[in-house]
Amino acid sequence: MPFPIPPPVSHGFTSSTAVPLYWCSYGPRGAARLLVLHGGPGASHDYLLPQMLQLARGREVFFYDQRGGGRSKTDSPEPITWRTQVEDLERVIGELTLGDGSIVGYSWGGLLALLHARERVRGGSSPVARLALIDPAPLTRQYRSAFESEFARRQSGPEIQALRAELAMSGLREREPEAYRQRAFELSVAGYFADPRAARDLTPFRVIGRVQQSIWESLGDYNLVSDLREVRTSALFVHGREDPIPLASSEEGARAMGAALAVLERCGHVPYVEQPAALFAALDPFLNTAPSPERE
Repeated sequence: MPFPIPPPVSHGFTSSTAVPLYWCSYGPRGAARLLVLHGGPGASHDYLLPQMLQLARGREVFFYDQRGGGRSKTDSPEPITWRTQVEDLERVIGELTLGDGSIVGYSWGGLLALLHARERVRGGSSPVARLALIDPAPLTRQYRSAFESEFARRQSGPEIQALRAELAMSGLREREPEAYRQRAFELSVAGYFADPRAARDLTPFRVIGRVQQSIWESLGDYNLVSDLREVRTSALFVHGREDPIPLASSEEGARAMGAALAVLERCGHVPYVEQPAALFAALDPFLNTAPSPERE
């Protein structure tokens, strides 16, 4: 079962964004600041907790719920696009006085961080000084199609189907409805894991479908890899060997940026649950090192 999530040190809502966005922080105030971007799109930051709070040891770590999800929901009929999210991110960085320091992006948050970096460069500004990209969402539409096929294959595979049948026959739905809902959630995300049973340690979350669909549709037939050659900043890609998102996606991104790539063994898409020691062993030295000069 998921672990308890401690209350944040501080929290609030942004005032500079078109829609108020919920944010919170952990760790010692006045320490080096770090912004963590959650996945989805259309989710919230909560499911990164409590495991990702290891980043708050000696750092002031900020999270926020991206527009349309979590505590940043909106009733506006205006579609939420990748540009919406990039513009929001730029304003969050300014409002929370995060400067040009470090961003850690997980899954969709990794792709968002890269889109933001590209747009900054195209606008004549420098990207943030340091990007850590944990199992970033597919960097091309082709890789996204491969991910969708692989995830569907896993979810319909014999191991997960057997676990579904076991749950259906357990009587848990009538006996303990809350435990049943938790188990059903675990099985809905089991295909992301190298070991489907590890899903029990992931904090449950909800994705707002219309937000997710709107953002992916706004990207169209996208290919970010070639654009990343424009982005000159310190970067680290971390990718689970058994992630349904193709490892080749992160390999191409790392080559394009001249970035380091850490591949985690016996790990799927959720390294902070599956292989936390290996994940933070890769992240901490990178985040604690001064950014390298821009590439020529």
